[in-house]
Amino acid sequence: MTTTSTRAELYPEIAKFVEQRKTEFGEISDERKGQLKQLAVYIQKCESQGKPAKLTFVCTHNSRRSHFTQVWAQTAASHYGIKNVVSFSGGTEATACNPRTIAALKRSGFKADATTPSAANPHYSVRFQDSGEPITCFSKVYNDAPNPTSGYCAIMTCSQADKACPTAPGCDLRVAIPYDDPRSRMVRRMNPPPTTSGASRSPEKCSTLCRLCINRTSSKAMITNHDHKP
Repeated sequence: MTTTSTRAELYPEIAKFVEQRKTEFGEISDERKGQLKQLAVYIQKCESQGKPAKLTFVCTHNSRRSHFTQVWAQTAASHYGIKNVVSFSGGTEATACNPRTIAALKRSGFKADATTPSAANPHYSVRFQDSGEPITCFSKVYNDAPNPTSGYCAIMTCSQADKACPTAPGCDLRVAIPYDDPRSRMVRRMNPPPTTSGASRSPEKCSTLCRLCINRTSSKAMITNHDHKP
């Protein structure tokens, strides 16, 4: 779980990375923008009701995509000073947060350390600024603690999780916003990596999910600003 309090002073490398992603908003399709707007409206609705907008990002193994979106959603909310966002992640089954996920976040400017490095399912402490609590990344089922079991928005980040979890008990809103698996054979055929390990796809997916999270929260900020005009 991670909460946002005040507008974040992002680490310089992350701030630069975010500004680069803002120049890519034109690459987001209208269909995707429509999906993202649902989240922007949900966050605004929660804010108007004086309650936190609890966002749980779900993929199959809670290994890659769901962690990227959890981290970037919280970072984006902090970047725009949206105080009521609380981000979580989970899977339809628990495995481990993939080390390449953490490596890609580090390359984007995050500070990340394994707090239980020898565990089969390590816990990682991830920071985008020095103040406040870090984001804790580890694999868990989407409704396991510390994730909420009621009053939250469930965001399905892969088609497999969308099919395996057609309902999310206790959620206020369920939204399917699937992203390609960083290990996808199709993606590797279209963009051959320099090695066969698939490692090059994680930084690319990290950039994509940063772009979408920043766009979503900026949309929420614009909606709020519009509603506050006299």
